[in-house]
This record gives sequence, C-alpha cells and structure tokens, in this order.
Amino acid sequence: MSVSKTVFISETAILGQNVVIEDDVEIALGVEIGHNVVIRRGVRIGENCKILDGAVLGKQPAKASLSATTGEPRVLPPLVLGRAVTIGANCVIYRGAVLGDGVFVGDLASIREDVAIGELTIIGRGVTIENKTTIGRKCKIETEAYITAMSTVEDYCFIAPCVAFTNDNFLGRTEQRKKHFGGPTLKKGARIGANATLLPGVTVGEDALVAAGSVVTKDVPARTIVVGSPAKVLRPVPEEQLIENQIFFDK
Repeated sequence: MSVSKTVFISETAILGQNVVIEDDVEIALGVEIGHNVVIRRGVRIGENCKILDGAVLGKQPAKASLSATTGEPRVLPPLVLGRAVTIGANCVIYRGAVLGDGVFVGDLASIREDVAIGELTIIGRGVTIENKTTIGRKCKIETEAYITAMSTVEDYCFIAPCVAFTNDNFLGRTEQRKKHFGGPTLKKGARIGANATLLPGVTVGEDALVAAGSVVTKDVPARTIVVGSPAKVLRPVPEEQLIENQIFFDK
C-alpha cells in the first residue's frame, strides 16, 4: 500500500490491499475502497462511497498526436464523487469529472474529463462517456453504450445497450470538421433502443423514443416514436409511457 502523507482519510474508511493514494486526496466517512485501487492527486470522495477492485480515479488525460477533441494538456479540477457513489471494478474515471450523489458506475466503465453526471444515474458495465459531456439525473445508460464527446443527455433518459453517439460528420477528414464537432442531445425522458446510432448534432425531443437499430440522421420530435435507417416517424409515444406518468418521476 502507498498512501501520501497529505491525504485526509476518515477514521471509518476501509482500505483494501495494494491501494495507491496520491497527494491531497480527501476520503469521507464510511467509504469502502477495494484491492488494487489507484486514487490520483486531489480526488474528493464523499460519504459512503464504494470503490471496487482495480478502479483508477482521477486519471489525467493524455493527448494523442492526432486527437481532435482532447485539446492541449491543462490543469483540470479534481475528480469529485458525491455521497453514496458506487464505482465498479476496473473502472477509469478521469480528473475533471463530477459524479452526483447516488450515481452507480458498472464494472469496466470509462468516464472522461469535463463530464458531469447527475444524482442517481446508472452507468452500465463497459459504458464509455467521452469528454465535455453532461448527463442528467435519474438516467440509465446500459451495457457497452458509447456516448461521444460534447453530448448532452438530460434528466430521466434511457439509453439501451450498444447505442452509439457520434460527433464528426467528416469522419476524421479535413480541418473544416473541427468547426462542426458536436454530439447528440437527448431532451428530458428521451429513450434510445439497443444498437441505435445517433449522428452528430441531432436532438431527440422530450419523451421521444428511438427504436432499436435505428439510425437517427435528423432531429426527432417530442413524444414521437421513430424507427428505421434513416429513422422516420412511426407514431406517437403511448400516454402511459410518458415520463410524467412514471412513479420515479419527481412531479
């Protein structure tokens, strides 16, 4: 175990074997940290969080020579975990991310810098959330979904397994593409079916539903079901499925 002398660890925190904790980390009451966890400089961990085996918290991003969205190296604020956050085994959470109270992150997920995730949201196993992205509260993002950089997901959204967001219509060609980068936006309560693909800059309206396997090439109207490649309007979302009629919706 390697723990810096400048770390604050509450008396009720539990540390596993082979844990590495760098300078200026703060670990609050009731935190449980598994084996082989690495906590980088300055990370803030709220009360009653659980960090499972092999997780890396507060990783500093590295810029590849051809990276278009990472930007030049800069000083990022510390990673902040709210109260009762769970981080699964072998997750990598970057410096500059903020996770709200009660967020659950499944095993093997990756959350990049400049990402904010609202309270009680679930991030499934193997999900990747790229940089400069905002995820709302009480969302559910399921296994192996890919949320590209510069995306916005508002409250109560549902993203099924293996959904792919994209942000580059030029597919890595021409310098012009850098003026047009932008991920999709999901408005409150939007739902995306398994293996759907959302093209750069599209907006999926409030309570809209994208059917499994669809390719969304243009904006989706609120409370509308779209299906196909390219996705086209099928019919309205049934009244009983609207977010305002769900027991978990905060009215």
